[in-house]
Amino acid sequence: MIPANTTGEGGTTVVYGADPQAPEPGPPVLDLYLDLRCPYCRAVENALGDTMRQLADAGEFVLHHHFGTFIDAQLGGHGSHRALAALGAAADVGQPQFLTYLHTLYRNQPHEEHDGFAAERMLLGLANDVPRLRSHTFDDAVLDPAYDSWARRVGRVFDASGVAATPTVLFRDRPVAVLDAAGEAVRPEQFTAQIHDATE
Repeated sequence: MIPANTTGEGGTTVVYGADPQAPEPGPPVLDLYLDLRCPYCRAVENALGDTMRQLADAGEFVLHHHFGTFIDAQLGGHGSHRALAALGAAADVGQPQFLTYLHTLYRNQPHEEHDGFAAERMLLGLANDVPRLRSHTFDDAVLDPAYDSWARRVGRVFDASGVAATPTVLFRDRPVAVLDAAGEAVRPEQFTAQIHDATE
C-alpha cells in the first residue's frame, strides 16, 4: 500500500503543507532526511518542528520528509522500520495527523540503543496523543503492518539518495544548518533567517 499525502518514487516522500497532486509550480520545498531512532533528529524536531510547521502553514515552503532506517542495521532491531510503517498509516489519515504523530514519536523517542519503537503497543499508545488518528483502520494497519513493504521501499530510496547522515535539511536543494558545532539544534530564529535569506 502507498499512503496518501506522498509523492516521489513509489510514494516514498511524505508531504506536509500542500496537496502532493497540486500542479506545479507550488511553494519551494524543504527536504528533511531523518531516521526515527536518530537522537540528533529528535533534538532538531523538538527545537524546530513547530517553527517548520508554522512556516509551511504560512505557505513559505512545503515539507518533504525522507526517512532512513539505517540505525536498525547499525544497532540492531526494527524500531525505525516499524515506526516508519506506522507513520505511513498516519499519512493515510491526513497531513495534520502525520505531522503531529511524527512530533509525538520524536518527543517520546527511546534511547538510540533501545529498540522501543519495535513494539506495536508503544506505537499505538503514542497515537492516543494525536487527535483523530486512532481508529480500527489505523490500528489494524499498525498491527498488520499494512505499510511494511512501503517502509522498506522508503528506506531503500533513502539509501540511494546519497545523503550520508541525519538530520540533513535542504531548502531549494541547498543545505540548511539545523545543528551547531556542539551538535545542538540551532535556535528557531536562526533557522528562519536561513530560509528568508535563501528566498530573497
